[in-house]
Amino acid sequence: MQESPRQSSSLSHLNAQGEAQMVDVSAKQSTHRQALAGGQIRMSKATFEAIEAGNTPKGDVLGTAKLAAIMAAKQTANLIPLCHPLPLHKIEVAIAPDAELPGYQIHATVITKAETGVEMEALTAVSIAALTLYDMAKALEKSMQIEAIRLISKTGGKSGDYFPD
Repeated sequence: MQESPRQSSSLSHLNAQGEAQMVDVSAKQSTHRQALAGGQIRMSKATFEAIEAGNTPKGDVLGTAKLAAIMAAKQTANLIPLCHPLPLHKIEVAIAPDAELPGYQIHATVITKAETGVEMEALTAVSIAALTLYDMAKALEKSMQIEAIRLISKTGGKSGDYFPD
């Protein structure tokens, strides 16, 4: 019998029947793991200037987005079906103005000591920060664009470190 692409043994989230499963990490060593994710939100110059001036209808746009990102990272296992709940030891979110976009560059670093990595937590934090920025400023502009959400780096674990070119 030919194996379908869904049933590939290299996909750890699929069982022998090709069904989704949570990976058993109980035999893995608990190690220090860190992930850094990034993304951006692009907007009009007028919206960017209003946020920078603190002149928005909903209040503290950047502070709210940063808090939302931290809260989201802690809820990743509740949002992504096959993610393991992890003890997160540090979540750091940076939202930096970028007048060239115009808009904001978003970065999230997540650290744990666990049996599996925190890439999804870092990506979730960036995604929710961007969505919250959109929500907080949508009264000013609905055409904002969330872009380039990606894993920038990760350290620790069996698969080793990841630092793309």
